Amino acid sequence: MSFSRVGVLLDLYVMVRSLMFLELMVVMEAQPLVPSMFIFGDSVVDVANNNEIYTIVKANFPPYGRDFTTHKPTGRFCNGKLATDFTAENLGFTSYPQAYLSKKAKGRNLLTGANFASAASGYYDGTAKLYSAISLPQQLEHYKDYISRIQEIAASNNNANASAIISDGIYIVSAGSSDFIQNYYINPLLYKVQSPDDFSDYLILSYSSFIQNLYSLGARRIGVTTLPPLGCLPAAITVAGPHEGGCSEQLNNDAVSFNNKLNTTSQDLKRNLIGLNLVVFDIYQPLYDLATRPSEFGFAEARRACCGTGLLETSILCNPKSLGTCNNATQYVFWDGFLLV
Repeated sequence: MSFSRVGVLLDLYVMVRSLMFLELMVVMEAQPLVPSMFIFGDSVVDVANNNEIYTIVKANFPPYGRDFTTHKPTGRFCNGKLATDFTAENLGFTSYPQAYLSKKAKGRNLLTGANFASAASGYYDGTAKLYSAISLPQQLEHYKDYISRIQEIAASNNNANASAIISDGIYIVSAGSSDFIQNYYINPLLYKVQSPDDFSDYLILSYSSFIQNLYSLGARRIGVTTLPPLGCLPAAITVAGPHEGGCSEQLNNDAVSFNNKLNTTSQDLKRNLIGLNLVVFDIYQPLYDLATRPSEFGFAEARRACCGTGLLETSILCNPKSLGTCNNATQYVFWDGFLLV
């Protein structure tokens, strides 16, 4: 998912919460607040890993990237920067964590972390398999490979400390939306067998396992995002139909239920894993406010997205030939049917 000015607003919100869980430290002038940044998840944070795999879920063509610094598509599923890009800037990094599968992910570029995210991935492995994306367990395997590589790279750079890169870095996890929107709600093999509540229980178990595995590999500062208001996404409203406030109440209730479980499970993990600093970023409420009261935040449109008709298009359906794509994305809360501007 991705917003334009909303990306900035969301980033500021995330940054405030992020800095709250950073330990007090002395920051050298012109040095980042932390040595590294690692990102796992789905299209909300994928910066080009899907460019390198065989999947239809890509964003390496216009109009994606048209408002990025290069005005060219990068593989990010939005028109410009992602919230994690702004976060990297605000933490003091002069470059963004490279997509781990890209050709740029090598040498000194890896000393400040990496991005392992893959659009259409999620806590449910079946979601990634459905779209030939990189599942979270696979992303974790890539991270293990990263650890081996960074130890060799750090050894050849006198100023690099592999142990500090791993233990003192910030880890961001953003997943779950694709599990519901791109799988559960449209997959009779799931929704006819499991209730949304049962499905979210499974996702939470997967989330807990992922955090424990990440912790066992040395991660200590982890931030995880809640689900956004799923029922306010243009594509979701198109399929499920609007309700009070223009959003699908049932889908939003499913998101709230999942988020409550996420918070409870995260508290349990913090109690049980010594030294773990785990923060849950609540993106649900600020995005709900934006989607239901756009004019109060300077937006003109929240029901339709910028790309194409704004009702459903995303990925390959959001392309140079999509009719109706807006000229000014800053007026829209959503860039495509699933993502914020």
